[in-house]
Amino acid sequence: MKRMLVRYKAKPERADENQRLIEGVFQELRARLPEGVRYAVFRLTDGTFVHVVETDGPTSPLPGLPAFQAFQSGLKERQAEAPQFSDATVVGNYRMFAPREG
Repeated sequence: MKRMLVRYKAKPERADENQRLIEGVFQELRARLPEGVRYAVFRLTDGTFVHVVETDGPTSPLPGLPAFQAFQSGLKERQAEAPQFSDATVVGNYRMFAPREG
């Protein structure tokens, strides 16, 4: 299992557009229901976006989704700050993320 956290700040005039593109990714995820991935995105009040992705295998199905490709297209132009990527370990979890079955 792999967990990744990505954090970046969007340009103020592009933050709503960035959010709409992310919402499109979630619409496609709900329609396709890919296995082996859990994904959450948070938007902070200062225009910072925090993406948390957990995959069962070494690769994520997200890059194969057309909505994710649309989100990635032009991402650098929407960012005020370059993204920071970090592997992440869950230290604690109280009802935030559903427990794994099986």
